[in-house]
Amino acid sequence: MVIRAHGVPREIYRILEEKGLECIDATCPFVKRIHKIVEKESAAGKHIIIVGNPGHPEVEGIMGWCNGPVTVLESPEEALLYTPEEGAEICIVSQTTYNYNKFQYIVEIFQKKGYNDSVVNTICNATEERQQSAKALAAKADVMIVIGGKHSSNSAKLYEICSKECADTYFIQTLDDLHLELPKAVRLVGITAGASTPNKLIEEVQNYVRINF
Repeated sequence: MVIRAHGVPREIYRILEEKGLECIDATCPFVKRIHKIVEKESAAGKHIIIVGNPGHPEVEGIMGWCNGPVTVLESPEEALLYTPEEGAEICIVSQTTYNYNKFQYIVEIFQKKGYNDSVVNTICNATEERQQSAKALAAKADVMIVIGGKHSSNSAKLYEICSKECADTYFIQTLDDLHLELPKAVRLVGITAGASTPNKLIEEVQNYVRINF
């Protein structure tokens, strides 16, 4: 069995060991770090807050390493409505591909409410840098193209970030999805891509844009 980069709950390891199955653990090191953090902090009695998509495999895996109460918050709106038990100590972590600026905003919400919390920024460094670069590019671009899988969390976050900076932002999976009729006034077309997008696909889109625009 191969454990993919998103990781799995601790119970899966127990089952594999119990059955004597061979396992190749490909869990991302950044994700493994979160597992260790929530395992330690929840064992110390803290309520774990995971900022991320509750249906995402990575988040489900993180939940499976908590030894006590855990809550998943996907948006600032949910953070505003959330009220922990009185006197509860909170530890806030994040899905590795979550929107960095949105995570910071959620942390500020908790801080303004005066909760007894500790915060660990567990967003992958590469993800954070990619998001910041995409945001800066989108702010200058007339048109922005985001390349990534339909179900890719980090690609969806890139699209969300770029859309706020550039009104004409397009999310495509392959070159076949790119159907643009741009006015001659367009001077800069920005391109960014999700972490797992093949370089060959990125190059195809870049060449297409150079030739046609």
